[in-house]
Amino acid sequence: MRLGVLVSGRGSNLEAVLDAVAAGTLGGIEPVLVVSNRPGVRALEVAARHGVPCQVLGRSGFADADERDAAIGLALATNGCELALLAGYDQLLQAGYFAAFRGLTINIHPSLLPRHGGRGMTGLAVHRSVLDAGDAETGVTIHAVTSDLDAGPVLAQQRLGVQPGDDAEQLAQRVLTLEHRLLVHTLARLAAGGLPRDPSVSMAAALGVERGAGGTAVKRR
Repeated sequence: MRLGVLVSGRGSNLEAVLDAVAAGTLGGIEPVLVVSNRPGVRALEVAARHGVPCQVLGRSGFADADERDAAIGLALATNGCELALLAGYDQLLQAGYFAAFRGLTINIHPSLLPRHGGRGMTGLAVHRSVLDAGDAETGVTIHAVTSDLDAGPVLAQQRLGVQPGDDAEQLAQRVLTLEHRLLVHTLARLAAGGLPRDPSVSMAAALGVERGAGGTAVKRR
């Protein structure tokens, strides 16, 4: 399965995926393109180190965000990507993207959506929101991307307890470790099970998944 990855920053989730591919633990996934909306970010260094071609498509090079996103979608389509991953990508994708790229796009979010999702819920803001709400647990959600922010069908979720004395930085680090594991697991499951013809359908139904112990979505036998 040919994979394209959209990045904006340090690229830790990208690195987890590429390391798993290099180690032979993520068979069936072929990373073929990394696209960043910002030049000079660490994620581009990670991609280059693993020999994955990169493109930088920043907002300033286009008339508007929709035109830029159409260019991103076209880049994915031109490179034969079947699956796109938002790995710390910090822009809301516009309609031009979905018109140009008809494959499945997935995102990883550091909370148990629908809680602590939506506008402004990125980075440490998510974890501060969890702590401010007094939640006993948080976690990671991987979902299909649609035009509605953080609202696409869920592929997988895994829960993590909030510890007494946690601050946003401590919680973020523990959630990030969980992100890496769940992302690699979910990509492997997608590669093994294939993609639905219509990404707008329920991903749980299309992939045959059910909620397992600890809140993880697992494939039915």
